[in-house]
Amino acid sequence: MKLHQDRFALSRIASPHFRRSLIGGAVLAVCAGHAYAVAPFVVKDIRVEGIQRTEAGTVFSYLPVRVGETFDDDKGTAAIKALYATGFFKDVRLEEDNGVLVVLVEERPAIASVDFTGTKEFEKDMLVKALREIGVGETKIFDKASVDRAEQELKRQYLSHGLYGVKITTTITPIERNRVNVMFNVDEGDIAKIKQINIVGNKVFSDKELRKLLQLNTSGWFTWYSKADQYSKQKLTGDLETIKSWYLNHGYLEVNVESTQVAITPDKKDIYLTINITEGEKYTVTGVKVDGETFGREQELKNLILLKPGQVYSGELQEASNKRIADRLASFGYAFANVNANPEINRDKHEVAFTFFIDPGKRAYVRHMTISGNTVTRDEVIRREFRQFESSWYDPNRVKISRDRVDRLGYFKDVTVETPESQGTNDQVDVNIAVTERPTGNFQIGGAFSQAEKFTFTAAITQANFAGSGNTVGIELNTSKYNRTVSFSQTNPYFTDDGVSRAFQLYLRTSRPPAVNIGSYTVRQTGANETFGVPFSDSDMVYFGAGLERTALETDESSPTLYKNFVAQNGGPASGIGDAKTNAVPFTIAWGRDTRDSATTPTRGRYQRANLEVDFIGDAKYYRMIYDHEWYRPVTSWMTLALKGELDYGHGIGGHAYPVFKNFYGGGIGSVRGYESSSLGIVDPFTYDALGGSKRVIGNAELQFPFPGSGQDRSLRWFTFADTGQVFQENEKIRADQFRYSAGIGLSWISPVGPLKLSYAKPLNAKPGDRLERFQFQMGTGF
Repeated sequence: MKLHQDRFALSRIASPHFRRSLIGGAVLAVCAGHAYAVAPFVVKDIRVEGIQRTEAGTVFSYLPVRVGETFDDDKGTAAIKALYATGFFKDVRLEEDNGVLVVLVEERPAIASVDFTGTKEFEKDMLVKALREIGVGETKIFDKASVDRAEQELKRQYLSHGLYGVKITTTITPIERNRVNVMFNVDEGDIAKIKQINIVGNKVFSDKELRKLLQLNTSGWFTWYSKADQYSKQKLTGDLETIKSWYLNHGYLEVNVESTQVAITPDKKDIYLTINITEGEKYTVTGVKVDGETFGREQELKNLILLKPGQVYSGELQEASNKRIADRLASFGYAFANVNANPEINRDKHEVAFTFFIDPGKRAYVRHMTISGNTVTRDEVIRREFRQFESSWYDPNRVKISRDRVDRLGYFKDVTVETPESQGTNDQVDVNIAVTERPTGNFQIGGAFSQAEKFTFTAAITQANFAGSGNTVGIELNTSKYNRTVSFSQTNPYFTDDGVSRAFQLYLRTSRPPAVNIGSYTVRQTGANETFGVPFSDSDMVYFGAGLERTALETDESSPTLYKNFVAQNGGPASGIGDAKTNAVPFTIAWGRDTRDSATTPTRGRYQRANLEVDFIGDAKYYRMIYDHEWYRPVTSWMTLALKGELDYGHGIGGHAYPVFKNFYGGGIGSVRGYESSSLGIVDPFTYDALGGSKRVIGNAELQFPFPGSGQDRSLRWFTFADTGQVFQENEKIRADQFRYSAGIGLSWISPVGPLKLSYAKPLNAKPGDRLERFQFQMGTGF
């Protein structure tokens, strides 16, 4: 028997005590580099021993020899190395038994479970998922090195959350069938808090000014919530960039954060931060120009540059200029344009000139448009809103318009669009649309209670995205103390392929307003209408419609004089106490423009709608005009300014009085908060009830903020507001001194059962006789 170095050796052992001959083992062959040698033999059969979980076929698939082939030392070496490399086995041996190749393996244990104790900072499910990605998870092969890496990764995560005193011990418990349970025992310790932040080298800006810019902070009144006093390397990196950007935006072109020191006390409870800054000098811009490929549009592109000669340098304006030029080139299809601002610095005079070098790259086409996340909504409902098309030039403006149009459908919680470069090409992009659907159907039966309506019974079936088609179908039953409705409606936003919409409605409404607010009378209306909407641009629609409506107005002795007069003038008793019936054929024409980024939670854009309703055929001849205007603009990344204005006007035609049942009312949520619903305007001299009017002016302003703890969820917000408005009669002039004002705070929530708004308002100029209501709430309407 001969021993060979650095090769696998085979040997037959001629011994009467052994029927099998040892061919080789994993430890000898792979680790030691040598083994016993045996003469080649023809394999009559192959047998696997020692497996418990691994299929025999898996072992056979790694063997480089088959039955009938000659087995030699090279194939033995390859077999052992291949089986050992799978990671399934901690020992592999090969033996020969009268021409039968015997593969003996000892499997590594499998992980049966991974669990944690003492974890409060992180959710267990998140930890289990994270560790599985690095090889420690149920059904994974147990490897001590992987478990050690997992333990170190856990420590790293805790350190990033400021828990420097964390201690982690790992327990491995063997169980049946060669499996183990892995338990991580965590002692999180106390969170280390930032005790002091030192800034060194700053001369232009004080420590106080710079500390205001930082996310990190020392402990204070609200740090228990914001966690700003908990050190994080990611937060520190962001803060250093914030400081650098602050200096760059104030002209300090060569500012540099030289170094940072993070020191922790021995008890690992207090952290001291030191930031070292070199400010440099303040620079003034002396000139700007463009170079590179400008396609003959040099002056046009130069006009997009926000940096101007004579200005103090601003890094923010430089980056914005780069983006403006790149976006302009992208609108021509150059999606991968590079714009670099190269400075020419005069350090003696503290001046800098910039050359914006333009490399447009290749013109890009859209290859594919993919839609994901829509489990109910059909692809065509989303795709028909897009104004960027496949095989056409890529245009980022059209992509943005398309995203906003999809969001304005109101069917989705979130809409995101990505435009990655197509793999394998340098002149194509893919447009990937991802949506998160929200429930658009509602079946409700039950009761509700509100301040104005008291107890309300409702039963309604409404589907805003019926069967994913984009159509809206609704059947509504509503009964309350003051209002009852039975209606059926259907809206098809794409009645024709080119975007003409059609909506129709059948309804029966009964209104019996509370005598304590707007007088005692009853209005019953039965009618139907149909409206068509014609798109004139991506954001503009014009609507044409007509309807039939029969109205019955009933009065009694307590009814306001205005309503009694209407009854007397339209075929009722001369006393005005009784009922009068009128037939109307209202024609409508309207215009709407919507450029908001979302229909439910907008942060930017406008919504406008002007509506004219005219009846010159029916009994009560009149016209009424309504104009709404909403405007949204982000003030910061987390705060939005929302302004709303409404102007309404109605008048009789041909000497006819304006129908009182078409009056406008003011007061309450959606109007002027702090005043009772429908209480503004003149009152009846005998009943002292509000009568509404044919003219209404409303103005609202809101500052909207994310609710603490809601993160990026825009469906839950709080806001501060200021309202103004008033209602005027047909022959009354609009007078500014009659307007009412209020201000307050509120909460808005797009809840699973509908939009909810709560507000607390303080009337600012209430007059004697005004009905006040500081706390108000409403479900079912938005801002």
